[in-house]
Amino acid sequence: MWFLFGLVAIIFAILNVIWTLKHKDAKWFRYFSLSFTVLTLCAEYSQVSQWVVNEDWSALLDVVPYMPDSLWALAIASILINSVSLFHKSDR
Repeated sequence: MWFLFGLVAIIFAILNVIWTLKHKDAKWFRYFSLSFTVLTLCAEYSQVSQWVVNEDWSALLDVVPYMPDSLWALAIASILINSVSLFHKSDR
């Protein structure tokens, strides 16, 4: 589920930038992209917590050591990409 949410967040972020560069209102794309970014983080956390409940230590050992850096990097990238529409100067 987290992968699907992440993919949708990326699609909306790209649409946000495209609409902004075309001088169109992109606030809904920005909203949906940031919303799906948060849902991605929550879904990943839920998956990891389920592994803890099920005592799936091999899954935890494979994923958890690398997950924090990746999630931080992707969340920051989402914020920066979506902020393009906030700082883009319109010609209107």
